[in-house]
Amino acid sequence: MLTTPPPSSAVWGAAGAAGPFAVLDDAAPPGLHFLDTPGVRTLLTPGMLAVGDALADAYAQGRFVCVLGDAGVGKTFAVHTAARRLGELLLLPLLLPLYLGAQPTPADLRACLHKALKLRGEPPADPGAADAWIRRALALGPRIVVVEDAHRLSASCFEYLRFLHDDLPQGLCVVLIASTHRERSLRAHRMLATRTAGWPYIWPLSRDQVPKAVPALHPVWQSVASDELKALDARIADGCLRRWAVLTFHLQRALTTTGASKPDWGLLEAVADRGDGGRRP
Repeated sequence: MLTTPPPSSAVWGAAGAAGPFAVLDDAAPPGLHFLDTPGVRTLLTPGMLAVGDALADAYAQGRFVCVLGDAGVGKTFAVHTAARRLGELLLLPLLLPLYLGAQPTPADLRACLHKALKLRGEPPADPGAADAWIRRALALGPRIVVVEDAHRLSASCFEYLRFLHDDLPQGLCVVLIASTHRERSLRAHRMLATRTAGWPYIWPLSRDQVPKAVPALHPVWQSVASDELKALDARIADGCLRRWAVLTFHLQRALTTTGASKPDWGLLEAVADRGDGGRRP
């Protein structure tokens, strides 16, 4: 098992040394940016930097890491972006049980792992046989297992993840993603107390961070004054990058429709109206 975490530069490269709101040169994979808005850049927010450090530590030690944040602040984006730079990413979406309103079970985890590890055929019906295949594949090298909506996992699922982690000589890096208000439910699982390398939070951008972050996020905002960006953030975004991605998408369409080369305040208000249904502050 590795014991020394890679430095931040191992995750983010030279951009990581530049500090918050530096831009990564390499493009994010298709589908990772919300709405796949053309021209949106991968921005190293303070939350991205925190997740990168925590994940590098957890990956080096073969441990868990719990990433917390409100909806739309970029939890999934940060985890996926950092994980793809560190090693092989195994996504456990568990969508069907969630849509049906049921808690995922160890059988759901086995099925997701069987598919993520690209094992042949259908998962064996016998849990012991299924686990033998999964353990053998996981033992071949370090992997990063990512679980969305981790607070929805049953106690038996947490025990199954503990079993896999403890069974492997190198441990197992497992990333649990959940909303901030679900932290208590995660910490209630005592097995995490001794197996978790970190609990990084991703917070919304502060109002003062917006004028630095948003123009770096997309060039379309570079001609917009700082006070106008702050006003838009106060009205509709509240520091949430997902909402800024939506605003960027609508602003690009509005510029194409009007033929304007850059937005004025009237156009920005129209875009905000489109984003919040026309409600006024």
